[in-house]
Amino acid sequence: MPMTPRERVLTAVHHEQPDRVPIVIGVSNATGIKMKPYRGIKDLAKIEAPDRFLYDWPELGTAEIDEETMRRLHSDVRGVLDLEPESVRRRNRERAPHSNCIDSWGSGQVEVKPGDWYPGVHPLQDAKTVEELDAYPGWPDMDDPTRIAHVQAAARRLADENQFAIMATPWLLFPFERAHAMQGLETFLINMAMEPDFAREMLERIAEHCKQLMGHFLEALGDNVDIIKIGDDLGTEQNLLISPDMYRDILKPIHADFIRFIKARTNAKVFFHSDGDVAPLIEDFIEIGVDILNPIQTSAGSMSDLVSLKKRFGRNIVFCGGIDTRRVLPHGSVGEVRQEVRRVMQILGSGGGHMVAAVHTIMDDVPPQNVLAMVDAVEEFGYYPVQ
Repeated sequence: MPMTPRERVLTAVHHEQPDRVPIVIGVSNATGIKMKPYRGIKDLAKIEAPDRFLYDWPELGTAEIDEETMRRLHSDVRGVLDLEPESVRRRNRERAPHSNCIDSWGSGQVEVKPGDWYPGVHPLQDAKTVEELDAYPGWPDMDDPTRIAHVQAAARRLADENQFAIMATPWLLFPFERAHAMQGLETFLINMAMEPDFAREMLERIAEHCKQLMGHFLEALGDNVDIIKIGDDLGTEQNLLISPDMYRDILKPIHADFIRFIKARTNAKVFFHSDGDVAPLIEDFIEIGVDILNPIQTSAGSMSDLVSLKKRFGRNIVFCGGIDTRRVLPHGSVGEVRQEVRRVMQILGSGGGHMVAAVHTIMDDVPPQNVLAMVDAVEEFGYYPVQ
């Protein structure tokens, strides 16, 4: 008898074998779809639904997928999100066209060409001292109730339906990435090397704000959540952004504390997102309590060796992702997409412990027919026993 999507996900994340490999798509920026391919999918599927943006944030460019399209995509999860404070969203809706888009931390995006936005506003770019952190007036108000006013009702509705796994994806709560946004990536990496005490203090202050909002978010969710998404982008296509030793010295304790904070308040599984070749840190992730690792960037160094990843870590961590967004999804044929999905499921899905997802957001260069080929291949080839 077929499982419900929620049963399917819960079975997989407990390292057991469901009826088929679950699909995670459309529930966060990391597992989402940009507006152009989303519109193409709706056209191919003859679905009429309005264009809305995830997190009510058009500059992010990621679509909020309507329910009919989510069902066409065979998505086994549904998301519950936080929002920026209403005052911040209103300010950005009413700002002058093409002017910078500033978030609640004071960092923001600049328009590099019409409709394309890139992180370019770094309010603490020149800071190097704790006193400058003390003096910064732009620390966010994590007690603003408009951030989570909708969360309790949204989670309860999904729980009452009891059809889909509930994945909670609070936004802008990644300490390392927040530090990049506040200082700029290059500046903060230099500070981690040259001013480690300052860098550690900055990360700890950011993490305290993250925990403050996460506490409110988890309280609103109550028991109506299966997966909590957090993370930090730590890798490149060739290696890590920082050395393993630097990670373990400065950032790992912050991640460990954040995960302890979460697990003390919920039984939900912790989903950790990091792009790039993070294979040298997977044992660290397992040690600090990461349950699900995403996105398994197969174009990045050791992450391409799926057989080794499954053999070494598959008993202790669930893999979510693995479908290449560098070559296969944007440039492959429908047949090549189907073949790659089948290959990834055969390796990572063996015995359970795998959920199919694209490697990060499905970008504008991905043809909509390839997105449908990906999810339809799971429906065709993903039922157990996966051959």
